[in-house]
Amino acid sequence: MPNIVLFSGSSHQDQSQRVADRLGLELGKVVTKKFSNQETSVEIGESVRGEDLLIMINACKIASSSRVTAVIPCFPYDKSRAPISVKLVANMLSVAGADHIVTMDLYASRIQGFFDIPVNNLYAEPAVLQWIRENIAEWKNCIIVSPDAGGAKRVTSIADRLNVEFALIHKERKKVNEVDQMVLVGDVKDHVGILVDDMADTCSTVCHAADKLPSAGATKVYAVLTHGIFSGPAVSGENNAAFEAVVVTNTIPQEDKMKHCTKIQVTDISMILAEAIRRAHSGESLWVLSQQ
Repeated sequence: MPNIVLFSGSSHQDQSQRVADRLGLELGKVVTKKFSNQETSVEIGESVRGEDLLIMINACKIASSSRVTAVIPCFPYDKSRAPISVKLVANMLSVAGADHIVTMDLYASRIQGFFDIPVNNLYAEPAVLQWIRENIAEWKNCIIVSPDAGGAKRVTSIADRLNVEFALIHKERKKVNEVDQMVLVGDVKDHVGILVDDMADTCSTVCHAADKLPSAGATKVYAVLTHGIFSGPAVSGENNAAFEAVVVTNTIPQEDKMKHCTKIQVTDISMILAEAIRRAHSGESLWVLSQQ
């Protein structure tokens, strides 16, 4: 791939290296430093004039790059209750000089409308399907379950591709991140229950759902998630819940969390990001990667 330089930010260098390997590229030389006052300095150690760049937006613009694509697998502040913060981040990326954003499994697709530049929202579904088929021997006898009604489109799509049934859990909340009551809509008796969701923060919902399914007759319970934030009591909740495994993509580094919970497993989505980068660089459509 000529005329492209791939740089890694500081948040997930392992993922950047995986993407680079799939594209047959070397990561560009970049030095990120923090001063004693916590300000950040970025120095680009490559010639980037006229190149197609990823990630180091403002530093690359200053270095005369022709186009900057920011690949942000897990978009910050991506929650329905924080639209102002999301809009602020969108504005900051645009002002910094990003010409194109590539992200994955946005909590709400309307967030794309907050940007004045093109945004491609990729889906982790291919990696989810692959993991299920390769790691759950009884997958043909599974039920795909959404832990809330908002994930209905996601679970129906995955269930259709696996040619299995799906179910939903209706939940009522007293307050944010605290579930009051959960009602299963669907039949999981004598089936493997696979909970599928885009984002897991404190994991209270998915852990409650995991404990609900065995009482409804599920033989085993798995969770397959895109973004494993796992804040607060998440890891202890997963350890105590009725999971066979909690599977997350590597949009966020999980090495530290895996040390404290052997149920956590990671599936790699670098192939999806690499293909998006290849298509963006060569002028091909990313539409097929942005369809669920």
